[in-house]
Amino acid sequence: MIKPSKIQFYPEGFLSYHTSCGIKDNTLDLGVVFSETPANSAAVFTRNAFPGEPVKIGRKIIQNGLLQAIVVNSKNANVATGSDGYENSLKICRKTAQELNIPVDSVLPSSTGVIGRPLPFEKVLAGLDSLKDQLVNPADFPGFAAAIMTTDTFPKFVSAQTGNASIVGVAKGSGMIEPNMATMLSYFFTDAEISSNDLDRILRSCADKTFNCLSVDSDTSTSDTLVIMANGKAGKVDLVEFENTLLSLCTDLTKMLARDGEGATKLFIVDVINADSADAAKKIAKSIINSPLVKTMIYQGDPNWGRIYMAVGKTSGVHLREPQIQIFWGKNREIDSSSTTALSKYLRENEELFLTVDMCSGKSSCRVYGCDLTEEYVRINAFYTT
Repeated sequence: MIKPSKIQFYPEGFLSYHTSCGIKDNTLDLGVVFSETPANSAAVFTRNAFPGEPVKIGRKIIQNGLLQAIVVNSKNANVATGSDGYENSLKICRKTAQELNIPVDSVLPSSTGVIGRPLPFEKVLAGLDSLKDQLVNPADFPGFAAAIMTTDTFPKFVSAQTGNASIVGVAKGSGMIEPNMATMLSYFFTDAEISSNDLDRILRSCADKTFNCLSVDSDTSTSDTLVIMANGKAGKVDLVEFENTLLSLCTDLTKMLARDGEGATKLFIVDVINADSADAAKKIAKSIINSPLVKTMIYQGDPNWGRIYMAVGKTSGVHLREPQIQIFWGKNREIDSSSTTALSKYLRENEELFLTVDMCSGKSSCRVYGCDLTEEYVRINAFYTT
């Protein structure tokens, strides 16, 4: 099981708060992270055509490249709630700004949970009373990670050092996961001094190689949000080293999200190599990782490798010649699909599975991350609101 242990590196100047304000029950459902000084920031959001009200607000606020706080509630996504939902999200931003004595356009909101039900914003506002007096210094990132969970089975967080600066990343997500621009909800906090333009470039590059290569169930959330805040307290850093460190943290969070897919028992990592283009490699890999037949195959260890062949062949938007593809399993590509006994043993006995599909037609590759499909996924989503 891939789980975080503890935060080893804390960026300076970030404080946090989390609580239960009773949106659905008495579990944690509200979290705030606050930077003592304005932080250069960047963000990317869902490409779902029906984004949540907080996403609409966040897209506007991030245009100035500066944030000082994020406020996140779980248990209710504030999606498909119309003008009232938009105004209620604004009220939460105003309350947060008032309590912290910062500009309202430096507060970015997020919500996650059930779609189509009015957000009980009065409960959120009450949960923000005396916010500044309740902030924890340094920030309790694991507590914040727990507060933004929905069907997650564990809080997801990572940390690292780059030069004199530290980076912490937090994420939530378990179902309704196939990012098309970002991830479910994920936030990075660093005391590095980096411009908003550089942050935007680096964040998008890292997202494309990690979160955008993740799928649990092929459903793109209406609330996907990925944010990075850099308050500069540690000074300048080497941008190449920073990007490499951030990429490593994004990869770790991506694996945690895939492994914690609703009802999942296995992390499934697929490499498509020697494809005609990077776009083709990614589409083929996603076709494999999203196939219900492939996902159920790896769940119970059925060595039915023909399902991989099928998933490659059905990939839309890609020109496929009569394939001379090769299929290998294992981290070192040590298992040939024709060895059904060895393949079945590998699928049944490992929680982290590696598949390589060699297209034998070009020089491009892509790695994607996913999970198996179990009865528990059906149970969770059959009774999600009841």
